[in-house]
Amino acid sequence: METEETLRRRIDTVADLGAIVRTMKALSAVSGRHYERVLKSLDDYTRTVDMGLQVALRGRVFHRPVRKQPPMRLGAVVFGSDVGLCSRFNEDLVTHAVDKMNGFRVPPAARSVLAVGARIDARFGELGHPVEETFVTPGSPTGITATVRQILAKLDDWQDQTIRHVLLFYSQSGVPRLLHLLPVDLRQFHRLTREPWPSHVLPGHTLDAERLLAALIRQHLFVGLFRACAESLASEHQMRLRAMQAAERNIQDRMEELVFAFRNHRQDAIDAELLDIGAGFEAVAGVS
Repeated sequence: METEETLRRRIDTVADLGAIVRTMKALSAVSGRHYERVLKSLDDYTRTVDMGLQVALRGRVFHRPVRKQPPMRLGAVVFGSDVGLCSRFNEDLVTHAVDKMNGFRVPPAARSVLAVGARIDARFGELGHPVEETFVTPGSPTGITATVRQILAKLDDWQDQTIRHVLLFYSQSGVPRLLHLLPVDLRQFHRLTREPWPSHVLPGHTLDAERLLAALIRQHLFVGLFRACAESLASEHQMRLRAMQAAERNIQDRMEELVFAFRNHRQDAIDAELLDIGAGFEAVAGVS
């Protein structure tokens, strides 16, 4: 049977855990809102890039899609986390990524995976799937740009290695998502050429059309990677917030159990002392 001192120590330990969980819960809530604001501000930049593509693609003919050959080599960028305590955030994402890559019938030896987050790397390792390189997840919204530039540089290296097909995996509100990053299909921008220009003056450009289009597609890739990274970080904090809320409820339940046991133990001790006093008084009264 636990002693009163043991119960008191356990209550103190649970209280300390509760304080840690509340701190992590608050940090996740604040960080999640920061990344949600970043995503909203990204909409304006995305609109600017789309308007540039609308100008660059004006007058182009979009051909019907031809039957695609399966890729000989496959690249994948997977956004995860460096820190745990976010439920099955990384596990579900890696499972989804592996299932989708298997659908391309490209053997693992012909796949190049770039993991953003140590937990993603570890999970791929558990499944026996090699990871070519691992980047650290950004610690704040200001660090996303540097990470995206690193990824773009890696994509250039893959292009030199004849890796033409690249998939992007990330989590949105806890749900794994897939984006076909490369090759860029210009037909997806066909809708832009049909949209009316927001002013009465149609814009022009002096830059070579091919160079302009290449630069805008580069910005399109940047926006896609930036959005995926921000979505992933927001989702990570959402999942961690849910996990901390569940942990907080469990801690509260456990604290109530320990406090109840401590009070019962304390009451039993008081009752025993009272009985001893009563027995002692009766013994003294009987002698006298």
